[in-house]
Amino acid sequence: MPDPQYTAPPHTDPFYDELLELALEAAGRAATLLRDGRPADLGVAATKTSPIDVVTEMDLASEKLIIDFIGEHRPTDGFLGEEGAGSTGTSGVRWVIDPVDGTVNYLYGLPSWAVSIAAEKDGETVVGVVTAPMRGETFQAVRGRGAHLNGEPIHHRPAPPLSQALVGTGFGYLTERRAAQAEVVRTLLPQVRDIRRGGSAAIDLCDVACGRLDGYYERGLNPWDLAAGVLIASEAGALTGGRPGHAPSHELTLAASPGVFAELQPLLDDLGAWHD
Repeated sequence: MPDPQYTAPPHTDPFYDELLELALEAAGRAATLLRDGRPADLGVAATKTSPIDVVTEMDLASEKLIIDFIGEHRPTDGFLGEEGAGSTGTSGVRWVIDPVDGTVNYLYGLPSWAVSIAAEKDGETVVGVVTAPMRGETFQAVRGRGAHLNGEPIHHRPAPPLSQALVGTGFGYLTERRAAQAEVVRTLLPQVRDIRRGGSAAIDLCDVACGRLDGYYERGLNPWDLAAGVLIASEAGALTGGRPGHAPSHELTLAASPGVFAELQPLLDDLGAWHD
């Protein structure tokens, strides 16, 4: 298994600029659609893993817009989207798309939702874009080139002791998983400054990248939830991983300032944050 802290050499080829520009344009178009086109009577179009794991008509419209736009420019690329898009492609590039990260927030009119788009080349995430239109923010990263917010370089927050760390997390939609996650929080909360639950994994990872959170962890994330945000956090100097020795995954995803990571990762492992 690859070292989760492996740093690839900078991707200076203009090819990666092309991928970044497409991701930025697609995310911007989708964000505008979602912000300006949200129906006043927006409702649930479908559910997924449970009755509270929802999809809206706007999730579907956003994913279609993104895939149609990128596919028009790069017809041989593959896609993996939260709302069902899946194709292998022949170019070695795959786009990993979350058309609305934070759907429940979006459904309720809360501002913490985003469009997340990552580009993989031969299985390695090389470009990540997260656009949060209600915050007026676009995060971006190319592997080896650092991370940026609205065009300005960003970096993780200096690491405090764990007892003074502000940590973000999220919860799954299955009853058994939520109960196990609540137990982890019950034990972790007295050991940190406080815990935040924002409702968008992509935004939480970006908040680690720009210093608004000292760390973030969650069990149950899918590739579209974490692909862009993990790259952005790591390019901002944060450490990312899962269980000790493992990369971020559905089992556990963790991003934090290096000093916080060193304390938080073994603690989460001991608390069983990686299983239900």
